[in-house]
Amino acid sequence: MSENKEPHAPKFVYDFTEGNKDLKDLLGGKGANLAEMTNLGLPVPPGFTITTEACKVYLESGEEPAALRDEVSAHLDALERKMGKKLGQADNPLLVSVRSGAKFSMPGMMDTVLNIGLSDASVQGLAAQAGDERFAWDSYRRLIQMFGKTVLGVDGDLFEEALDKAKAAKKVTVDTDLEAADLKKLVTTFKKIVKKEAGRDFPQDPREQMDLAIKAVFDSWNGDRARLYRRQERIPHDLGTAVNVCSMVFGNLGPDSGTGVAFTRDPASGHQGVYGDYLQNAQGEDVVAGIRNTVPLAELERIDKKSYDQLMKIMETLENHYKDLCDIEFTIERGRLWMLQTRVGKRTAGAAFRIATQLVDQGLIDETEALQRVTGAQLAQLMFPRFDEDAKVEQVARGIAASPGAAVGKAVFDSYTAVKWSRSGEKVILVRRETNPDDLDGMIAAEGILTSRGGKTSHAAVVARGMGKTCVCGAEELEVDTKRRRMTVPGGHVVEEGDVISIDGSTGKVYLGEVPVVPSPVVEYFEGRMHPGADDADELVEAVHRMMAFADRKRRLRVRANADNAEDALRARRFGAQGIGLCRTEHMFLGDRRELVERLILADTEEEREASLKALLPLQKQDFVELFEAMDGLPVTIRLLDPPLHEFLPDITELSVRVALAESRQEPHENELRLLQAVHRLHEQNPMLGLRGVRLGLVIPGLFTMQVRAIAEAAAERKAAKGDPRAEIMIPLVGTVQELEIVREDADQVIAEVEAATGTKLKLAIGTMIELPRAALTAGEIAEAAEFFSFGTNDLTQTVWGFSRDDVEASFFTAYLEKGIFGVSPFETIDKDGVGSLVRSAAEAGRRTRPDLKLGVCGEHGGDPESVHFFHEAGLDYVSCSPFRIPVARLEAGRAATQSAGSDHR
Repeated sequence: MSENKEPHAPKFVYDFTEGNKDLKDLLGGKGANLAEMTNLGLPVPPGFTITTEACKVYLESGEEPAALRDEVSAHLDALERKMGKKLGQADNPLLVSVRSGAKFSMPGMMDTVLNIGLSDASVQGLAAQAGDERFAWDSYRRLIQMFGKTVLGVDGDLFEEALDKAKAAKKVTVDTDLEAADLKKLVTTFKKIVKKEAGRDFPQDPREQMDLAIKAVFDSWNGDRARLYRRQERIPHDLGTAVNVCSMVFGNLGPDSGTGVAFTRDPASGHQGVYGDYLQNAQGEDVVAGIRNTVPLAELERIDKKSYDQLMKIMETLENHYKDLCDIEFTIERGRLWMLQTRVGKRTAGAAFRIATQLVDQGLIDETEALQRVTGAQLAQLMFPRFDEDAKVEQVARGIAASPGAAVGKAVFDSYTAVKWSRSGEKVILVRRETNPDDLDGMIAAEGILTSRGGKTSHAAVVARGMGKTCVCGAEELEVDTKRRRMTVPGGHVVEEGDVISIDGSTGKVYLGEVPVVPSPVVEYFEGRMHPGADDADELVEAVHRMMAFADRKRRLRVRANADNAEDALRARRFGAQGIGLCRTEHMFLGDRRELVERLILADTEEEREASLKALLPLQKQDFVELFEAMDGLPVTIRLLDPPLHEFLPDITELSVRVALAESRQEPHENELRLLQAVHRLHEQNPMLGLRGVRLGLVIPGLFTMQVRAIAEAAAERKAAKGDPRAEIMIPLVGTVQELEIVREDADQVIAEVEAATGTKLKLAIGTMIELPRAALTAGEIAEAAEFFSFGTNDLTQTVWGFSRDDVEASFFTAYLEKGIFGVSPFETIDKDGVGSLVRSAAEAGRRTRPDLKLGVCGEHGGDPESVHFFHEAGLDYVSCSPFRIPVARLEAGRAATQSAGSDHR
């Protein structure tokens, strides 16, 4: 008889010596990297990590795992033995930090508490241990302040106001000028604030402090700002956060101590050098919060050369080990360097491209890996316009260029106003002394962010870089008064809320008024007006050129353009299009030709209808001749007329008014009356599901055959001119194979007639759009009559979801995004589970019927980075998108082809 064995209990706590950088799912990014640095023998303060699995149990059940307390106790005992101290003991206290650490970096979005273990009993022990009473009381007031805000939910402004009053009473401007006695009084004040606001005393038991802090970090995973940030960055909500408990080291022990943030390369430009910020006599939050202005990292060489030299060696070690830009947090405690964190650093779009090519040249990574270091979204950022350097401007300040771009908008001084004005259609610049995580809503809504404090590692800078948002930090010349909603610039000029300002995140310059913008050099490169290597000053173009060449060599998906005229087709070709995937012929029927279309719609007899079609034929033919010439040698997929006929007629209200006015004036109005009758006759409750697409071709004799004849004659003319036209005729809105068979039979007859008349053999492929669920579900049958499928994912999304895009995006999409029903609009990124499932099944069914069936997509999803990866995986042959999105699609197609499951450079 077999013996039942208990399942192996999960392990919820790992010492820093037990993990490694590949355990981010379990230990979070911070914990995994602390473990990795420990393994490398770098000076990391001892500690342990509580896993994301423990957090998930807590979030699902509302209670911590039963085994967690005992595991934490065992690791805390081991830590105390290692350090020779007890947590919070009176005479020789061990203090720890409790920090969040999710798999993906979420700077400032979750909670951290430092100096856990300090109490009325242990503060004197810390003073004796450090030989510095001021330091001990400063650390204690920091604990109460952070714990009160983070764990007990006390308004952080109350502590800041009390601190400002203490400085004012002492007649000093920075907290480092407060003495031990002042800080002791401040501790008493802080404890009173906690008692009043939280309804309880600040806990004196160090273990209670730690346990409550751990729980607060777990809870912060679902805080409003964390959820908002995850939606913005498309980070899954079910990952949970790890918690890192680390023995404290102190940067606030005097002038031989300090704290800083370092980058192995400039995160704004990608250039190699010494980048970062350092702050003497400070703890880590002082640097990130931007409350005190830092000195450049290079200054550390003068302040503490031994620590500086050691830091430079460690930075080189980490960059070579991670093979990427590393973002490092460190503390110096009385001349001893400690590493508190490292991670693959967030960077601007330009830096991402430069760094990827630099690392290839250094032999640290190959082309395949380089493609995983850049994204289509970053490339799109680089294609944004920039300020015109020749424009007359009024520069009023210069700060730190924290995140590039050219941003123009009305100055606003709080997050609420930024969101409110943005929703009203205003472009705004969020101006703050410094930002904090509560400003995230406003940062997302704003065109750019401007702060008077902080550096490249401040909250504003780090978050803006991650979002690709223009940011200028540390513009110290600006006097920002958020209460009076104004800022004073050098010379005394006052910028009131609502005044327009411009900020340049590439130079750090701040201007009054609106500065005109000019095209990006990257766009000029794609347009052929700038050549790599021709301008040594713009190595960014060279980096983009090389990455695009990598992508084009690696990708399987071809990239075509949605283009309706020769001008757009030529631009698309310059941008790298390999053909046209969607030419919308309805755009050719507007403008001067609207009257001819009106005649067609109003035709009462076959003769009138044929006359209208005969007049349209040569115009359509010339359209296609120009298109084939522009795309010579490349496929051109032409969609026959798709929209409802009412779109070619005047607006019903406008027309009714014209008829009424004519009748009241007794003026002739026979034509307007006929038009109005036609509009009423064609009116549909839901025209997007009515008489359009293939249905038009079937009920209006000669309409589709006229278009097919124009295509065939244009192709024959181009062939006679020694051109190489490669036309593909696409039938829209097919729902059943019988519709396609009827249209195809007529089209084949017309093509044969043109071949006979011109003596030219034409090879015109005929296929269909798959944009209805029924078409997707019967794709195997439809493939019998189609040589290609092009998925019209805009309409397919509407019909699968039952959404009318024009209505729902304005009415309830915002609420759906805020409630997390959508992570992103299904019109922006393809809904893989619903719409995507139909695409997959239709592709598979179509190819079972016709193995050589060509598959593409022509909805705007074809230019969305995430969707491109899906189409690659689904086995499609090409994507098609608007001309300006072609480079993005090319890059993402290359990335999709080289994507490796273990690579993650978010």
